[in-house]
Amino acid sequence: MPGKVRRIVTGVNAAGRACIISDTQMPTAEVAPGAPVRAGLWITDAAPASNEGAHDPVPDGVITRIPPAHRGGTVFRIIDFPPDSAHALAPAELERRGARTTPERSAKHPGFHVTDTVDYAICLEGEIWAVLDEGETLMRAGDVLIQRGTYHAWSNRSGRMCRVAFILIDAKPLANH
Repeated sequence: MPGKVRRIVTGVNAAGRACIISDTQMPTAEVAPGAPVRAGLWITDAAPASNEGAHDPVPDGVITRIPPAHRGGTVFRIIDFPPDSAHALAPAELERRGARTTPERSAKHPGFHVTDTVDYAICLEGEIWAVLDEGETLMRAGDVLIQRGTYHAWSNRSGRMCRVAFILIDAKPLANH
């Protein structure tokens, strides 16, 4: 499964008939063989979302912000995590993308962060550890984690790539967190 992600988008043509309006490998930029993929697949700005028109909110497959940019928005992406935490973003990069972190949590794992979202994390291939302030759990292909606005990090301690699909939905911040 590693490599680019095929994204197929449906819509309605001028005759009012359902059709495929886009069938694209994401991201559109070149990805070196064996390199991890970060494919932004879709974003919405509000709920309910509009299905009108043929606008593509992520034409290049790149989403630069971790949480949705607007209240009520969503983000759908697929990320490949290479083995042994080589994927971890520096705390400054996480903050630039809209996540929050603390020095204490970053000391536990450099990828520790929190967003004001409910995240559905679906392990598609491989295995990955979900690391929390207290405890951690191993996710394997087919497992789903519901991340409810808590501090967390991802740690791939296996010897192969892990692919995870994420759906982020805007949420109210947790109090005292």
